[in-house]
Amino acid sequence: MTAKPAAGTLYGIQYLRAFAALAVVVFHAAERTGHAFAVGAAGVDVFFVISGFIMWVIVERRPISPGRFLLDRFRRIVPVYWLATGVMVAGALAGLFPNLVLTAGHVIASLAFVPARSPSSGEIWPVLVQGWTLNYEMFFYLVFAACLALPQRLRLLSMAGLFGLLVVLGLLIESDAPLFLTYTRPIILEFVAGMLIARLWLDGRVPARPLSFALIGLGLAGFAAIGMLRLPFDEWTCGPLACALVYGTVALERQGDIPRLALPVMLGDASYSIYLWHTFAISVTAKAGTLIGMPPAIAFVLSACAGLALGLAAYRLIERPLLRAGKEGWFIRRSVRAAG
Repeated sequence: MTAKPAAGTLYGIQYLRAFAALAVVVFHAAERTGHAFAVGAAGVDVFFVISGFIMWVIVERRPISPGRFLLDRFRRIVPVYWLATGVMVAGALAGLFPNLVLTAGHVIASLAFVPARSPSSGEIWPVLVQGWTLNYEMFFYLVFAACLALPQRLRLLSMAGLFGLLVVLGLLIESDAPLFLTYTRPIILEFVAGMLIARLWLDGRVPARPLSFALIGLGLAGFAAIGMLRLPFDEWTCGPLACALVYGTVALERQGDIPRLALPVMLGDASYSIYLWHTFAISVTAKAGTLIGMPPAIAFVLSACAGLALGLAAYRLIERPLLRAGKEGWFIRRSVRAAG
């Protein structure tokens, strides 16, 4: 077993976060302008594998209590999401989203990260539709935090056993219950896969450089084939491709082959805000394009650019200040307790 890598920014992971966010932006821009880029939705699979990887690395590098872990995740995820959901609710009340049906129960479930059927469509979606992935993230965080109370050697095995059992139950039992349908999907195994990759990476068990490039090529080629050939896909196909992409990238990272590139790093930093906010700009731009008779190809490009621009602006003006305020507030409270 080799020494653990030194703490610091993992540029490869940042680039993958940027890649996943851009894929989702292009997917929604294409969807709203009459184009086809369904495979862009697989950016979510990449996000889930990355999430499992990052959470495992975080707690291995810096042991943390379950409560502290959840507090950190709450501060990172929740305020911005609640604000974006609030904008959706305010817009619906103002008549800006005529197809959005609001009920108190659905809004509360959305804010609480509880899967519930949307009164607008019947789908298991929150008010801010792309927030469906956060229901999985928060579930993963809760289970992960509980496993932090276990001995380190049992954590990965326990997570894999529980999530594997849930998937088996989903395959064996028919149910229309939103909670059951959500948390028995095979997509939850992507978090476990990310944790396994992190464990291998921390132990130095990574492929050599040629195989690392081959894994990255396999992942990209697989996604490209799905997109160009319009092949059907789900987590059973996209999950392994996402794992190959992440494993190959972090292997190169460990070997010192990932340079720092300013633009991809910035996009990776802003990926959460891009993911949450891009649909607002895409919807407005696509609607405007339709009203003025803009060619669909131009509307598509402008919609994607507008979504990206809004996400970057939200990161600068909303997410970063909120994170800074949360950290400073925690430091002040800690200092006061220490002084007392």
